[in-house]
Amino acid sequence: MASRSVLTGVGSYLPKRVLSNAELSRRVDTSDEWIVERTGIRERRIAADGEKTSDLACAASVKALEAAGRDAKDIDLVIVATTTPDLTFPATAARVQAELGVSHGAAFDIQAVCSGFIFALATADNFLARGQAKAALVIGAETFSRIMDWEDRGTCVLFGDGAGAVVLEAREDAADRGVISTFLRTDGRMHDLLYVDGGPSETQTVGKVRMVGNAVFRHAVEHISGAMLEACARAGVSLDDVDWFVPHQANQRILDGVARKLGIDVDKVVSTVALHGNTSAASVPLALDVAVRDGRIKSGDLVLMEALGGGLTWGAALIRV
Repeated sequence: MASRSVLTGVGSYLPKRVLSNAELSRRVDTSDEWIVERTGIRERRIAADGEKTSDLACAASVKALEAAGRDAKDIDLVIVATTTPDLTFPATAARVQAELGVSHGAAFDIQAVCSGFIFALATADNFLARGQAKAALVIGAETFSRIMDWEDRGTCVLFGDGAGAVVLEAREDAADRGVISTFLRTDGRMHDLLYVDGGPSETQTVGKVRMVGNAVFRHAVEHISGAMLEACARAGVSLDDVDWFVPHQANQRILDGVARKLGIDVDKVVSTVALHGNTSAASVPLALDVAVRDGRIKSGDLVLMEALGGGLTWGAALIRV
């Protein structure tokens, strides 16, 4: 019998510091009304001085392990999706592995920016399906505040810090639970629409986030919609069969645009963007954890997750929890 990757636990972590729109408006030429109208964001979290991406990832992972009823010794694969690693190397996942006490298996990072968690989930699913791992921690974690240009109101109002994690386990008795289908795409021809203007090879600096907002918005609605339809087609289901949609929390206007384009009931769309902002690779698992813990998403529900990020990258994952 073929095994399936089953989600057995989810957890998240947000830094304590809240950065409100009102506070931002004292630092850059903007206002609460301007930000809310264009993004739906009211506040975001900012990592404390000395608080690293790996710290956020570990905190979320501990909660996911607790929810799954698992210990670190049960994990043999750790994947961290992040654009803001602790160091150029080693991988942030290696630090997470060591800190949690995972003593065997592989650990590595995935870089697909805001789509990172979807890419990491698909990667872990393939490892588990081929019998190369039994239990995986899949984490999205970011300290995006470290790469913001706080004088650029087009980007600094959007992003925040946070982490989300899930435990995936290979099960042969999963019935119809688990990861059902995934869809991933990259088009490097559009790399200059959303990027960081620094890096060790090109500039020997960390750099800051740069974005062509209007173009990203148009591509987001188009490509996210296509990815969602493709993930459903691969599974032989329709959008009407999906119980909950958990999108990348980039911008409320993008969430609403995709819902309108596909005729999705907005009440089935999980939105945390108002309180979290765009936490890049962390946003999908963060939103998933919120909806699981408040009781909206229940065991047996069909959940469709999606994202678009720099690269450009985009993708979707259909999973029955």
